[in-house]
Amino acid sequence: MSTADLIVMADRVHTMDGSEPVTAIAVTDGVITAVGDRAGARQWRGAGTEVIDLGPATVTPGLVDGHAHPVLGIGMTRGIDLSSVRTLDELRVALDAVPERGWLEGWGLDPNVFGTRPITSAPLPEDVPVFLRLFDAHSALVNQRALDLAGITGPREFPSGSGIVCDAGGRPTGHLLEMDALNLVHQLLPADDPASRRRRLLDLMRRMAATGLTAANAMDFEDDSLALFQALEADGDLPMRWRCAPFVMPDTDVRAVLEKQRLSGRRWRVEGAKFMIDGTVDGGTAWLDEPDTHGESTACFWPDPADYAEAVRVLAAAGVPIVTHAIGDAGIRYVLDTLEGLPRVSSVPHRIEHLETMPSGLVGRFRALDVTASMQPTHCTHYTRADHSDNWSRRLGKVRADRGFRARDLRDSGARLALGSDWPIAPYDPRGIIAAARLRRPAGAPGVDPVLPGQALTARMALEGYTTQAAAAAGLASSAGRIRPGFRADLAAFTLDPLTAGPDEFAESPVAITVVGGSVVHRT
Repeated sequence: MSTADLIVMADRVHTMDGSEPVTAIAVTDGVITAVGDRAGARQWRGAGTEVIDLGPATVTPGLVDGHAHPVLGIGMTRGIDLSSVRTLDELRVALDAVPERGWLEGWGLDPNVFGTRPITSAPLPEDVPVFLRLFDAHSALVNQRALDLAGITGPREFPSGSGIVCDAGGRPTGHLLEMDALNLVHQLLPADDPASRRRRLLDLMRRMAATGLTAANAMDFEDDSLALFQALEADGDLPMRWRCAPFVMPDTDVRAVLEKQRLSGRRWRVEGAKFMIDGTVDGGTAWLDEPDTHGESTACFWPDPADYAEAVRVLAAAGVPIVTHAIGDAGIRYVLDTLEGLPRVSSVPHRIEHLETMPSGLVGRFRALDVTASMQPTHCTHYTRADHSDNWSRRLGKVRADRGFRARDLRDSGARLALGSDWPIAPYDPRGIIAAARLRRPAGAPGVDPVLPGQALTARMALEGYTTQAAAAAGLASSAGRIRPGFRADLAAFTLDPLTAGPDEFAESPVAITVVGGSVVHRT
């Protein structure tokens, strides 16, 4: 072999390949060209070779987030971070802030803050308009000033599953459900300036790379996504790779989605189409076989589910990988039924996101149909409770809550399981997510009871969800996700071993380096 551009050495290398013990990796032109031991690495060196010896660190393939919203997320995370708020008093304190550009904005609000009380604008200040996104990003809470500015005086009919929650007298409570309703107020918010959005997106990517992420699946490609990716790449390589799937809504022209499939850059590309078959359990907009305890979550996000199936058929026939958000049992079943009849044109498997509650009869269909299950462990560990006292569990009832977030059942059935964050719905740090997948509780919270601990993944399963399983989900099993000659030189190095360290400890493990395409994008 020719001399290497980069040699990375460490006491432990998890190749995810079942190979002999490896302590050295050679990289040339962005590709792994050799693996071996430190002694043998001398023959790979040339005058210009960079050698990085990480000592007792552990190297793994670069981690891949299965589900994130980078461009939508930088807009969603404006204002006050409310993700740590746990009580109404804490909410009032957090909102005692100076509004920016005339509005008080916030994000990440957990509906469990309201306990068993209705979610209303009662705790919000009234002297300025307020717009707060709840954690699921499918709902928002606004005050009377914001309702007045938007001209919202009562309930409205929407073609989608959107809604304006009203009290018994028909007066809006301030709780808005799904995009059509949110946008009545959101469109009034002051816009970000393009330079600020570029800075924030680049900063996000750098922070993600610093956690060991080398790639992610962007579950949107809307608005200014193209301009942002092109502008950042004009200034240099992105700190990580992105695979983007534009939204397909009931009113979307699928021809525009097909046109976007041709877009790409050095470290990003459009490949896929993102659908939603339902909303959320917390907001009462999921699609369940039976109504929730509020009599809600009974309908598909699409006014006519057959229109979803037809759009899927058109795009899949053109070779576009289908991605569908499906949370409720009825929604998951309908998506599987739709995918079952499709010919496989693309090498990239179709996939279903979230999968929050489903009966056992659906679990085995993922392997049978070669459909990727894509899940976010912290959706369970951050927003539900072992005793079912949380909003999600109360709405579903014990039977359906007990069959929630079935990550282990899916893996044991032989299904392909990709893991991710759904940032900004939950934090993007894969170390904490890997820990949560193993613990079924938040990392660093040993006093919290695990939620359905029988669904915990092993350490290796959790790491595979970010490496080998993630690569297979993107149709890249032969070129990514392992440390093997001929594979992408995407690497992450941790000071603790993710397969042997305690999950809580690994969640705090510093990342020594992150390498994308043979370039060091993060170094401690």
